[in-house]
Amino acid sequence: MKTKTSKKAISARRRETMAAYGFLTPNLIGFLAFTSIPVIISLVMSFMHWNIFRAPTFVGADNFRSLLWFHREHGRLAPNDPFFWQYVGNTVFLMIGIPIGMAGSLITALMMNRKLRGIVIYRPIYFLPAVCSGVAMLILWKYLYNSDIGLINTTLRSIGIANPPDWLGTTFWAKPALILMGLWGGLGGYNTILYLAALQGVPSSYYEAAEIDGAGPWQKFWAVTWPMISPTTFFILIMSIIGGFQTGFMTANVMTGGGPAGSTTTIEYYLYQTAFEKFNMGYASAVAWFLFAVILVLTLATWKLGGRVVTYD
Repeated sequence: MKTKTSKKAISARRRETMAAYGFLTPNLIGFLAFTSIPVIISLVMSFMHWNIFRAPTFVGADNFRSLLWFHREHGRLAPNDPFFWQYVGNTVFLMIGIPIGMAGSLITALMMNRKLRGIVIYRPIYFLPAVCSGVAMLILWKYLYNSDIGLINTTLRSIGIANPPDWLGTTFWAKPALILMGLWGGLGGYNTILYLAALQGVPSSYYEAAEIDGAGPWQKFWAVTWPMISPTTFFILIMSIIGGFQTGFMTANVMTGGGPAGSTTTIEYYLYQTAFEKFNMGYASAVAWFLFAVILVLTLATWKLGGRVVTYD
């Protein structure tokens, strides 16, 4: 009897295991076909020259030398690919909006966390930009920024500013205009939801204890709220850094075409142009792996720093 029972138990576990493998197999095939294998191929391609019209040729580290190295020109060091470093600078400049957006999201979450009449209506209203179509919102902002008939410049003229900026047509204003648009879309978005969830998870007893000690609103924020939401802040910071290096394609493609004079071209958009407009797949793969290395290093550095300042309770 015991032998039959054990055989039945083994058979049941085997069927359960086979069923689990059956459910996992489609996802595993998709992961291999669309993620891991293409990643490996892109690593191999980064050491080759391939324009998709001719067979790939091995060039060693030439792609990375052309991308990252410098040479002497008229007695000065000049980058082998000056456009690439310009676009790296554009990407970093656009990331200035990350700390501003995080601060704005936290302030918005603090306001939405208050027990006010109708707050359940205001919360989804603030979240609307996050669920709207990205392309539709970009087209809307493109019209808002129009230098002749845009609502922003029309309003500025109505209050006495005779020559308002050409927001998307000058190298000086193009990047700040995109940062401003990103801040509008971020306030009330996913970061605000994360902060709101973190704020609602802070025990009220902590605030009561702080009040007994005579702490005011500002002291309660720095002594109670800020340490308790530090894990959420740390998570948002890491994801924002990763997203900051991986975004910019849709905005540049829809609104500016990377211009004027390449002032809104990011690394991601440059990768797209190199791969699918110039068809230089090997060089584009080198750009992609450089981007991966930068994100990896910055993420590890942020993770190491975050372990010292984040409070886990």
